[in-house]
Amino acid sequence: MEVTKRFEFGGGSVRLGRDGGPVSFEHPRDPGRVYLLDEALDAWHGADHHWGTGFVITPKGSGRWQEPVGVDWHADGMTAWHRPRPDVALEVGRRVAGDHFIESYTWTNTGEHAIQLTGLAVNVPVRDVYDGAATALARSCHAHLFTGGAWSWILAEPMSGTPPLLGVIVREGSLWAYSVESRNRHTSSDNRGHLLVHPTDHARNPDAFGGQPILALAPGESHSLSWELGWYDSREAFLDATDAPATLAALTAPVGTALHIDLAAGTRILPGEDNAVIGGGHGVRHVEFERNGRRSRTAVAFLAPIRQLVEARIERILGEHRPTERPDPYRYAFVPVDTRTGLRQTENGWSDWTDGAERVGMAALLQQARLRGWGDQEAIDDALLGFARFARDRLVQPDGSVHRSSRPGPEQLRLYNTPWLAHFFLGQFELYGDATELDRAASLLEASYALGVSDHLSIGHAEAVDSVARSLDSHGDAERANSLRKALVDHAGRFADLGTDLPAHEVTYEQSMVAPLVSLLATAYALQPDDRLLTALRTAVPWLRAFGGPQPHVRTRDIGIRHWDGYWFGIDRQWGDTFPHYWSVLTAVALRQLPAPLRTDESRRAADAIFAANLVDFGTDGGATCAFVMPSCVDGRPAHRPDPLANDQDWALALLLRTAPGQLISM
Repeated sequence: MEVTKRFEFGGGSVRLGRDGGPVSFEHPRDPGRVYLLDEALDAWHGADHHWGTGFVITPKGSGRWQEPVGVDWHADGMTAWHRPRPDVALEVGRRVAGDHFIESYTWTNTGEHAIQLTGLAVNVPVRDVYDGAATALARSCHAHLFTGGAWSWILAEPMSGTPPLLGVIVREGSLWAYSVESRNRHTSSDNRGHLLVHPTDHARNPDAFGGQPILALAPGESHSLSWELGWYDSREAFLDATDAPATLAALTAPVGTALHIDLAAGTRILPGEDNAVIGGGHGVRHVEFERNGRRSRTAVAFLAPIRQLVEARIERILGEHRPTERPDPYRYAFVPVDTRTGLRQTENGWSDWTDGAERVGMAALLQQARLRGWGDQEAIDDALLGFARFARDRLVQPDGSVHRSSRPGPEQLRLYNTPWLAHFFLGQFELYGDATELDRAASLLEASYALGVSDHLSIGHAEAVDSVARSLDSHGDAERANSLRKALVDHAGRFADLGTDLPAHEVTYEQSMVAPLVSLLATAYALQPDDRLLTALRTAVPWLRAFGGPQPHVRTRDIGIRHWDGYWFGIDRQWGDTFPHYWSVLTAVALRQLPAPLRTDESRRAADAIFAANLVDFGTDGGATCAFVMPSCVDGRPAHRPDPLANDQDWALALLLRTAPGQLISM
């Protein structure tokens, strides 16, 4: 699009196109940063989704706006007029006011009869794109969205975790939902898609985010939305500017206890509670606020005891997730289950529904429960010994590589699977004392180095090497233990030298690459302190923290953005943000491994909060979901609901039990 005007604000600038819409936001402190999607870089982006375009839905019909019917340019900005429907006019104003760039959207009923606006959407195409690690860190942004009514904002944070951050704060009107478009096999896993925010998304998903309003307009009546954009040096500076009606230091509390909320002056909790919310049953609870006649909403969670959740989950795993209709040893595998019917899901040639790979998390959870004496010990023993035989005979190959399925076929080898099984076999040794299982665990890790893991950031690899080496030491094989440790330290040194040039994995750049990177560097530093490793950690930790935003919502605060797993692992095959995704606990694991110079009260708080938030995807009846797809809609399909497939989510519980402190587990 031809750029017509450039306006400076707050040390940065905005470029407006011929139609008056923002084409780019730029700041001289980070000149390579691309805050908005750009057709020159992102071929799937186009004029339909430029910043400020959108749509309206009414019971009488719908319409979109893009090209204005008129534009009036001013010294400090512009005004544009649109006619998305014959009975709806839209006026868009954009202007610079001091350090801020102000946008306003006013929809007016121009007809002779009252109308209902049941859907309103505004495109905010933040460039949340993984175009390779080095490039993403240099020019892409994470988009952190909070649509809490009057208390709503958007934060475009550089993936490097460095300023400046571009923030959008709603000052008039409300946002009650966000949705995603352009999510499909074409955009796949490296592009988050087009983000849209909604004063209401009632027509498409009336119950999303705790409920969507209907906006009724009498003839001549208007509805307005206004927000200000500014540049910020930190998240804290941005959050201070949002003028929040409440502060929630914690977003979870045990069932039956009070969760205290600090209210700003003039704020009250609806429908009349004081500054605390008392939890009923386990799960997410929406909390509403009112201040100066404006309503806001967020979500907290009250959590059942972890032992209760784990034991209920174990009962489901043992009763539903084992394909007992198969012959031995296949009957001892673990497979996904459709929670709507309890029917086990067959593989169907889909690698993320296999009887190996991520399903190892169910075995890992059983081990952690068995170590604590939780659940039916005899039944767990039978399941673990059977799974060990299945894994030895059908997943582990003669060269020490690990298949993702018991079925033969192409593309079965996968480095991710090795540390999961190595840790499992170590657990078998710890439980049952068979020394061949410790040998097998060590052999798998040694084979992974022969197979090229030094060029890979495998989930759980550093922890597996460290744990296996400790066990080898304890049982008289220090030479083998030290050989594994040396390989790990060399592995970490290689990645410390790579800097931002991380090799692509199944997604070219993602939270579950950076969390294992931090774990690798931290584990190696603990084994052999080296300033080079510490320097690399100081750089990588902000990359990791940038994935999880500061939203005051239990499903999103500190939770790493992942927006593809509902498609790959779910049964609804739906793309879009999954919050919380169980691999977000990898961030918690990594933060707990930080060396003393980098460990803070904030990192400890975040780790505990991430573990706790992930409990909302488990029920007291043992039910679970592999993906809660967060947006109200994805490509027009209603979302904001759990996928019916219980699949790979048990890693959240297994890693909590394996790595979290006792006081958290005992809650």
